[in-house]
Amino acid sequence: MATYDVFNGDADGICALLQLRLSEPKNATLITGVKRDIQLLKQVDAQSGDAITVLDISLDKNREALSSCLKAGAKVHYFDHHNPGEIPEHPHFQNHINTDSNTCTSLIVNNALRGQFPLWAITGAFGDNMKSSALALCEKHGLSAKDTEQLKNLGTYINYNGYGPSEDLLHFRPAELFTLLLPFASPLEFIQENKTVFEKLEDGYIEDLKSAEALTPYRQQTSSAIYMLPNLAWAKRVSGVFGNKLASDTPSRAHAIITELGDSAYLVSIRAPLENKTGADEICNQFPTGGGRKGAAGINKLPANQLEKFIAIFEGYY
Repeated sequence: MATYDVFNGDADGICALLQLRLSEPKNATLITGVKRDIQLLKQVDAQSGDAITVLDISLDKNREALSSCLKAGAKVHYFDHHNPGEIPEHPHFQNHINTDSNTCTSLIVNNALRGQFPLWAITGAFGDNMKSSALALCEKHGLSAKDTEQLKNLGTYINYNGYGPSEDLLHFRPAELFTLLLPFASPLEFIQENKTVFEKLEDGYIEDLKSAEALTPYRQQTSSAIYMLPNLAWAKRVSGVFGNKLASDTPSRAHAIITELGDSAYLVSIRAPLENKTGADEICNQFPTGGGRKGAAGINKLPANQLEKFIAIFEGYY
C-alpha cells in the first residue's frame, strides 16, 4: 500500500499540507507542480489500499482520475475550496470541500485539525489573498503587528514562487519548498532559522514586482482594469501575486492580468473585486483551459483570436 500527497504548488496548497503532515507525519510520495498545473491526480497509479490526500485542486478538473482511483480501491481524502461540480458518494471518499468565497484550503484544514497549526493556516490564507479571513485569525490568536506582517509576507512569497509555465522557472520547485518548510511547526521559526530560503523568495518577489508595477494599464474603467505583461520569465512568475496586490490596493475594482506566452496565446489571471468576490470562475469557465473560484480564476492558454472576446466578457461582467 502506497501513500500519496497531491497538492497545488501555491501557498494555499503547501500550507494546507504542512498542517496535515505536522499533525500526522507520513512518508508520502509528493505530487505537485506549478500553480496552474491542477490536473495532478492522473499522475497517481492507484492500487487497492492506497491512501491519497488531495489538497487545493479542483475536483471537477480531476473527476476522471478520482473515479479511477476509487475504482482501484484507493482511499481518497479531499480538501479544497474550488467549485467541485457534482461531489461523488463513495465509501472510500472523504471530502472537506467548502466553496465559500472567504475561505481557502489552508483554513479548511485548520478547521479540520481544530486549530493545531494556525500560523501556517494564516500564512496560506494571506498567500491566497484571503486577507480579511487571515487577519481575523491573527486577531483570534493575539498576534502582534510585526508577526502578522511576517506571515503575510511569507504567504505572499510562497504563492509567488508557484507561478510560472514550468518548474524550471521557479526559484524552488514546490515539492522542494514544502520539504524545506516541513521541519518548522511555526512559520515564524522558519523565517528566523532559514533566512537563506526566505531571502531568496523575498528578493525575487521584490525584483519581479518592481518590474510589474512599472507597467501602465492596457485598459482601465472605473470598475475594472486590464494589464498586459510581456513574454518574459519575471512576468510569468509575478502575474498572480501582481493581481493579488492590485486587488488589495483597489478592492472595488476587478483586475485581469494577461501575460503573453509567445505562441499566439495568453495566460490570464482574474481577480474579482475584494468587495464583491464573484464572477471570476464564471468568466474563465467559458474558455476551454479556464477554471478557478469566485474571487480568483484564470485561463491557462487563451488563443490570441479570443482575446477581444475575453475582454468584452470581462468588462461586461464587472
